[in-house]
Order: sequence, then C-alpha cells, then structure tokens
Amino acid sequence: MRSTTAHPSTSHPPRPLDGILVVALEQAVAAPYCSSRLADAGARVIKIERPEGDFARGYDRAVHGESSYWVWINRGKESVALNLKEQGDLQLLQSMLAQADVFIQNLAPGATERLGIGSDALRARHPMLVTCDISGYGDEGRLYGLKAYDLLVQAESGLVSVSGAPGEWGRIGVSVCDITAGMNALIGIQQALMQRERTGKGSAVKVSLFGSAAELMSVPYLQARYGGKAPERVGLKHPTIAPYGSFTCADGRDIVISIQNEREWADFCRLVLRHPDLLEDARCRNNASRVEHREFVDSLVADVFGSLSSALVVDRLAEAQTAFGQVNSVHDLIQHSQLRTRHMPVHGRDVLVPASPWGVEWDGDSFAPAPELNAHGPAIRAEFLPQGDQASA
Repeated sequence: MRSTTAHPSTSHPPRPLDGILVVALEQAVAAPYCSSRLADAGARVIKIERPEGDFARGYDRAVHGESSYWVWINRGKESVALNLKEQGDLQLLQSMLAQADVFIQNLAPGATERLGIGSDALRARHPMLVTCDISGYGDEGRLYGLKAYDLLVQAESGLVSVSGAPGEWGRIGVSVCDITAGMNALIGIQQALMQRERTGKGSAVKVSLFGSAAELMSVPYLQARYGGKAPERVGLKHPTIAPYGSFTCADGRDIVISIQNEREWADFCRLVLRHPDLLEDARCRNNASRVEHREFVDSLVADVFGSLSSALVVDRLAEAQTAFGQVNSVHDLIQHSQLRTRHMPVHGRDVLVPASPWGVEWDGDSFAPAPELNAHGPAIRAEFLPQGDQASA
C-alpha cells in the first residue's frame, strides 16, 4: 500500500483498502461505479474531472438539485478539475500516478496513450501500479473506437432481443451494461491487488461494456448456438420454465410465481391450485412438457388466481412454499420492508441512499458525500506538486 494520506470519510472501523490510492480519470457510470465501491472499502479515490466537470453531474437535478447518478456513484471521492491539454495539469496527474496504487480510466480508446499515460507505459514506469481500462468494445475488432453508451450496448449485445414482452423493442430500465462493467472492473482490480501482494507487481485489468453484456447473455448464447433456438421475449414469463410469471388475482393485484422443480410443482398443484389431477396429466409431467403446453398451464393458473383474492393466493403460496413476489412500483420499493439504506449528506441535507448489497463488518451507518467540482483541487496541487511547479501550473 503506497498511499498514506487519510481518506476523507465518516467514522469507520479499519477497512480492507485503507491506504490504497486510486486515481480515476473517469466519467459517466461504469468507472465511477467501480471507484465509488473502492472508496466504500477505504481507498482514497481522487477523481479527475474536466474543467466543466463529469457530464453525469448534469443528468438530472433530482436530489436537492444534485444529479441522482452523481449522488449514487461518486460518494467518498476527492475531485480535482484538470485540463490535460495543459502541461502543468498533465504534470500534476503524472505526479499523482507516481504514487498511486490503482489507475482507472474510461476515456475514448487511445486517448490516454496520446497523453502519454497509457496503461502499458504507466506500468513500465511504475511496476507496482494496477491499471484498469474500461472501454465500450475492447481493444480490437470492427467496433473498436466507437462510442458505446449503455443503450447502444444493450442493443448490440442482443440483450434487448431477449428482454421484455413481444412487440416494440424496449430498454432494460437501468444502465445494466454500465453497472456490470463497473462490477467487473471492481472484481478485476481487487484480484490484481491480491496478486500484487504475492508478486510485488501490478497488472493490467481490461473491461468492456460489450464483453460484460455478452457474459450476461451466456445462457441465451449457449441455447442458440448449441440448442438451435434463442429464447423468445416472453415478458414476465420465463422462456424455459413453466409456470413462471405474473398472474392477476380477483382483486386486481399481480402475483409473480416461480416453479423450479417437480417437488415444487406437486405442492403447487395440491395446495395452491387444488388440482392434484394435473400430476397425472401428460401435458404437465415435467418442466419440458409444461413449457411445450405453456398456454394450457398458464391459462389454468390464471383461472385459479383470478377467482381468488390476493390475500388467499398468498396464504396458499406460503403453505405450499412456492416462491412468489409482487409487481411493485418504485414508490413501493421506497417503502419496502427489505430495503436497506444509508444516510448521505447532499448540499447540507440528509438523504437516504440504498445500501451496498453486501453487508460487511466495516460498514458505517452513512456514506461520505459526493464532492463539489474541484473541491479538493488546491489541496491536491499542494500535495502532489513541488512548490516551484505549483507556481508554473
């Protein structure tokens, strides 16, 4: 661990990345997601922004005038605004990188190389440095160099072809390619840091949005390549399991159920549908048969659910130990009993943000704030540039 400067945060017990310095030349979602989770684990993250700031600052003004994206994935960082076309600012970045443990960047392909801070060159100069390059389509191929935003990659990777209901194409409702790429970068960096503990050398981590989306598509890919048929868009149903989907009760509430095996199907028939005779029906003898005769199976389930109140359906599902859930709105999520949140200050006001999905003993009860643009610029310049160079910069 090469950095010794304290990380600005709320009070925490010791965390696994305390003392790690991360320099993040980042924008939008994928890289900021990764670096924010490193900050949660104790790393000191210095975010390099353009003089006008990360454009994600302007996506909306939902959180007391601040962007919801900004609040979500920039907590606990330091911000310094640099114009890397100016030699003094580039020198400052070089000075930070000389002390850094991790360098993350998601600029356009080739941009860091043109600045003289490409990952290969940096690791040659600083052998212990872990570098992470996040791109749209990787380092080669026909689409190398193209701009790649989440929706474009959802379409290009085939995700939209297996998502949603038949009819007009639809976007998955969150930035799933960006988020997954950020998660994969986080995994790669953590593994590289562990590897450095063994070898004393840094590593190159390379992640693409397309590669992250393609990996999510592994099951449809394998089904199409070796089974001869890609899954269809079936809305809230499952392309290869039945019954699995949403059914409307007599009072208008939608209940989503999932049958995973034959034992669950037998209990569902006896205790929920009250149709044990289905266990002898050739159309329902196993999951493959039920998928083949999905229209029959789903219509029978729909008839039973449609004749009962949602409360009675839930009672029967609980008795049968059938997996179920309800189709909730975002406002339902806000009130959900299972939602874990953390406090976070935004412009002097307290907001509640969804907690990290993993619970660990070094968690605090609050998140550090996301920084104002260049909030730490003067201090960072004083720390990393010699006095004589500060005047020229």
